[in-house]
Amino acid sequence: MGLVLRGRSAEGASEGKQRRFYSVAETAALLGTSEMTVYRAITAGEFPAVKIRGRWIVPAKAIDEIESAAMTTGAVDAADFAVGSGV
Repeated sequence: MGLVLRGRSAEGASEGKQRRFYSVAETAALLGTSEMTVYRAITAGEFPAVKIRGRWIVPAKAIDEIESAAMTTGAVDAADFAVGSGV
């Protein structure tokens, strides 16, 4: 799975508070992909997410780490950041 981070807008930060989690829709927008692609990656264990009462949320820290790795290497496989990947 080769999800690529497009760029993050400041929409998520409200009144100086840093986001801790993103919805699947917000994650898809940040990555420039569809929600379905994000859902498929999550359910396949290829993307970091937490399910709370039937709703998937993505830790902002995971997005930050993916973004940092993408800036350093130029490409990222999101599966490297999934639970159990050792990252």
